[in-house]
Amino acid sequence: MKFFNSAIKALLLLFVLSVNVIQAQEKIYTGYFNNKAVSGFDVVSYFSEQKAVQGSDKFTFEYKGADWYFSSQQNLDKFKNNPEYFAPQYGGYCAWAMARNKAAPGNAPFWTLYQDKLYLNYDQKILDTWRADKDAFIKKADKNWAEMDKE
Repeated sequence: MKFFNSAIKALLLLFVLSVNVIQAQEKIYTGYFNNKAVSGFDVVSYFSEQKAVQGSDKFTFEYKGADWYFSSQQNLDKFKNNPEYFAPQYGGYCAWAMARNKAAPGNAPFWTLYQDKLYLNYDQKILDTWRADKDAFIKKADKNWAEMDKE
């Protein structure tokens, strides 16, 4: 039974790692089992309300192959008029991981607006680390994202 449990765990780990590799090739991070950018959170709300607000399936828009959700028609319209401004940097992947040349999920609750750009991070610990030296991490992440974006 222990062998069986270990084998199942190993297979699950391989599956998760292979999905992450596949996912890393996408321009917009959407998670494993849906096509929602930023887990369905309204990216405009970070700018207008300075908080993460869950979007609604009443207000959606397809952009760069992902489904974007908004809390209002007004926010949807703002995004449509300037998606590059509102979309998170690095396609919504974790900004700290991108600085390390990795593609890890960015999570909606762990965000920063800095110099009029939205950055997502994996969790609170990573967010705190990233915020401590944003400029250096952004410089590295911008370079790595440009290379990834070419592929």
